[in-house]
Amino acid sequence: MHDLTLFLPCAAGVEGFLATEVARITGLPEAHLRTSRGGVQADADWRSALKLNLHCRLAQRVLVRLADLPYRNEDDIYAAAAGVAWEIWFTPQQSIKVEITAQHSPLKSLNFAALRVKDAVCDRLREKRGSRPDVDTARPDVRLFAHLTENRVTIYIDTSGEPLFKRGWREDKGDAPLKETLAAAMLAATGWTGWADSAQPGVGEPVPLYDPCCGSGTVLIEAAHLALNMAPGAQRRFAFEKMLPFQPHVWQALRQEAEDAEIRLPEGAKPFIFGSDVAFRMVDFARRNAERAGVAHAIELRGGDALQRMPPTGTPGVLLLNPPYGERIAAAGVAGQRASTRQAVTHTLGRQGSDGSRGAQRAGRESAVDVDGAENENFFQQLAAHWKRHYAGWSAWLLTPDLKLPSRMRLKESRRVPLWNGPIECRLFRFDLVAGSARERPATPPQS
Repeated sequence: MHDLTLFLPCAAGVEGFLATEVARITGLPEAHLRTSRGGVQADADWRSALKLNLHCRLAQRVLVRLADLPYRNEDDIYAAAAGVAWEIWFTPQQSIKVEITAQHSPLKSLNFAALRVKDAVCDRLREKRGSRPDVDTARPDVRLFAHLTENRVTIYIDTSGEPLFKRGWREDKGDAPLKETLAAAMLAATGWTGWADSAQPGVGEPVPLYDPCCGSGTVLIEAAHLALNMAPGAQRRFAFEKMLPFQPHVWQALRQEAEDAEIRLPEGAKPFIFGSDVAFRMVDFARRNAERAGVAHAIELRGGDALQRMPPTGTPGVLLLNPPYGERIAAAGVAGQRASTRQAVTHTLGRQGSDGSRGAQRAGRESAVDVDGAENENFFQQLAAHWKRHYAGWSAWLLTPDLKLPSRMRLKESRRVPLWNGPIECRLFRFDLVAGSARERPATPPQS
């Protein structure tokens, strides 16, 4: 298990950040890493695969590549899968699931191609171990992935199990929660580490971070884990724990090493990560999630309207938010609340496409920009005016699918980072906030 090829898939736009993270976690030189659209490939070993599962904040999974061969038909796919030594990875007593993806594949049926992979695995184990594994599509012990291009098939075994964004602490969540991996990508794009001297985390003064639309607290908790150097996978289980190469003592040593590296704040230290939300129910969710994640002591949470909350600290820091749009506009604050009467229309558009099919627009956020465009624009204009008036010296980072939002907010972005929120193409805009200029139009005062 010393010469493995790992592939770590990630959301589009995150590849460069992920490559940096993989190099830091594993210590691999750049020559051992290859970045492609949708992921990072690394020449590593089994121990590195375990470390990546434990520490990686940005990847969706950690896959081990077991075959990469040319094919022309389903028989070639069967042969590729049958040539893998599955008997060194798991036993026939463990259940499997095969998932398949394709890009420009000439095959007519991906389901049949997946079936041929499954047949090859079962036939190989029957030959080598005397029996075949069962298939479990809901809770398999082992997940296998096959990816088809125009003329090549690549076969992987998944060491993660559940996707890595499932950290193990989230039990309370609201509508359209942000995935932990996307929150981590937002933090990576800002360069925020929690400390003024990123070379010496935990030493010196912390840098404040504030999310005024915090929802169930995903950005805040990811930020706290990052600042305190807490392994994101420390509270969950992984598929590799059921695999034959797994050695419990090696895994326990890695977990202990991670625990020893955590940053402990001094007794009585004040929180430096702040969050608020107009919905007190969401603040309660965020508080409970932070407690389960072990970072409640680093986070201060309050209820309040984003258009009325003053800076939580006298030291300028970073505003980082995934603001309400689509079905989340009702949580925006006083401006967003005026759109609440249209929520039924928004939700209908979000769940049903123009052809009437459910899920045609699974991320209903985009639809509300059209339906409630005036209300959205009003909210964001007021938010920009509020920032200019009260948050001079802060840098604000805002994730949105609306590429014209900066002009609507009458702010000039200093940076824009492409990121994908599921199927939605977004931009993470940075605004360097200064006091309102003479060109700023008077803002509509918040309504009670």
